[in-house]
Amino acid sequence: MDFFEKTGPMAIGSRLRMLTDTLTRDASSIYKNYGLDFKPKWFPVFYTLTDAKPKSVTEIAREIGQSHPSVSTILKEMSAAGYISEVPDKSDRRRSLVELSASGKNIARKMLVLLRDIDRAVHGISQESHHDLWAAVADWETLLRRKSMLERVMDVKKEREQSEVRIVDFTPEYKQAFFDLNRRWIESYWQLEPHDIELLGNPENNIIAKGGHILVALYEGRAVGVCALCKMDPSTGFDFELAKLAVNPDIQRMGIGWRLCTAAIEKAKTLGATTLFLESNTRLKPAIALYRKIGFEELPEYHPEYARGDIQMKLKL
Repeated sequence: MDFFEKTGPMAIGSRLRMLTDTLTRDASSIYKNYGLDFKPKWFPVFYTLTDAKPKSVTEIAREIGQSHPSVSTILKEMSAAGYISEVPDKSDRRRSLVELSASGKNIARKMLVLLRDIDRAVHGISQESHHDLWAAVADWETLLRRKSMLERVMDVKKEREQSEVRIVDFTPEYKQAFFDLNRRWIESYWQLEPHDIELLGNPENNIIAKGGHILVALYEGRAVGVCALCKMDPSTGFDFELAKLAVNPDIQRMGIGWRLCTAAIEKAKTLGATTLFLESNTRLKPAIALYRKIGFEELPEYHPEYARGDIQMKLKL
């Protein structure tokens, strides 16, 4: 058990399988000691048929929570042992139902004593134990139905990855990343325009030197997202344009776009801004949804600098 002492809860699946294997081995020996030629894996299917009501494979699978193929395999094994027989379905002559054969009913009668003894033995374990395993298993099953282990692990993964994302100010070492990240998303839909090349090629002079700001998202030491605040002419009624938001598409569902936008908004506030402007394209549905979620509102077309621009939005800070 040293392995489980080292791994702890992360090996819960392995530990439960080991417990299951232990109980299954004992169950095989128990059946033999009671003179029953019976496989432990048959029990759920067998038990559902003890109510003397013929059932279909689908009905049995639904009742015990196992797959249709798994139930079919068990029924074939039980049929070979002579414990079940097929009967026609009176409501649908095209299919057959299964029920316990005379031999199966005899096994069921013999099993009554065994089941009472097992119940007493399990109750004895519960009294010796500090925990109610049966209640705990029921709780886990309920919780995992609400949200699977896969979903829970993916949530933790996302939370961890998001915590490892850092938003930093632009420095010359991120100049190429600023260009490449923006070029990648633009060329996924359109072509770089002259204004793109001018702005992206020299962000220090075209954005920062003019009173703007650029933020960079870092993950595992590399730039995976960028966002700029471009200073606007006061006559436009806006202080900054939120622009050049780009996130590496290989880094999915980490909330980097949200982090960059909110960081840019906070930066704009520290620079005394009261209104922000942005221009985008309605084909970029996730981006538009993000902007709306942050609080941007659509306004009549203002000054489309790009051929691809078909929506303008504003945000009051």
